[in-house]
Amino acid sequence: MEIGFIVAGLAVGFIVGMTGVGGGSLMTPILLFFGINPATAVGTDLLYASITKAGGVLVHHKHRNIDWRITRWLALGSVPAALATVWALHVMRAETEAINAVIKHALGVALMLTSVAIIFKQRLLQFAQRHVGVSASLHGGLQRRWATIGNGALLGVIVTLSSIGAGAIGTIALFLLFPLLPTARLVGTEIAHAVPLTLVAGLGHAGLGNLDWGLLSNLLVGSLPGIYFGSQLTGRLPDHILRPVLAGMLVLVGSKLVF
Repeated sequence: MEIGFIVAGLAVGFIVGMTGVGGGSLMTPILLFFGINPATAVGTDLLYASITKAGGVLVHHKHRNIDWRITRWLALGSVPAALATVWALHVMRAETEAINAVIKHALGVALMLTSVAIIFKQRLLQFAQRHVGVSASLHGGLQRRWATIGNGALLGVIVTLSSIGAGAIGTIALFLLFPLLPTARLVGTEIAHAVPLTLVAGLGHAGLGNLDWGLLSNLLVGSLPGIYFGSQLTGRLPDHILRPVLAGMLVLVGSKLVF
């Protein structure tokens, strides 16, 4: 089984490196397929995400592709929301079946939302670009700041329950809030925000016993070289083929979990 997890990490890392699609939307369903308990799958994947994305933060920071002001606003909402969600799971701890049911449904909904974000990404970006005023500032006023904090709080709940959403959903939401932000800076900002969010949520799950350290090690052994080799093929496969295939897969898995 260890070989199976290493291969799974290699495959997910390769796809993430090639397409940029968030690893959580692929890794967590794979862990469920292997028979891993839903809570353990989510907790392990959260810490896995925080480790794999930490390297991305260093690269993006070096190239000045992170807006730390927006990152702080997102974290102001997401980190407390993640802690509150972990506390709620702690309260429900005696109800193991109930926790697994909540996590499975949250996972299914997050997968379907991610598929929508993948399919309609370009249309959403074009919509945001058309409707931003020519005089709008990059960061906007107090209303946009609170909207960003609220968006972070929503992501905090979704990501803590499902380990999914910090990538595709978070990036789309950020672009709708800050359409003047360059794409590279937007992606770097979301990755920088995802690291503390997934770290806090992952450690929270670890405190609840929802973490398999051996499983985490096997996933990392496979995913790190997978990300490297996948990144070498970025842009080689047509986006109009990859996007529907990935979205369709996520819808099938998500609908099965929900229904």
